[in-house]
Amino acid sequence: MEDLFAALGLVLVLEGALYALFPQGMINAMRRLPDIPPASLRLMGLLSVALGWLLVKLVRG
Repeated sequence: MEDLFAALGLVLVLEGALYALFPQGMINAMRRLPDIPPASLRLMGLLSVALGWLLVKLVRG
């Protein structure tokens, strides 16, 4: 359970850093989001899950 909270905290740090460092870029990205087809968003999400899982697997052994 400790690892879960550490992972959630890291997600918040990384996401917060993007908004703090590139606020206008994040606004522009959110404006373009409705133009991306749902199938592409789903594919990007699945790829992110797979890469994240692989990274955790490599780091944790």
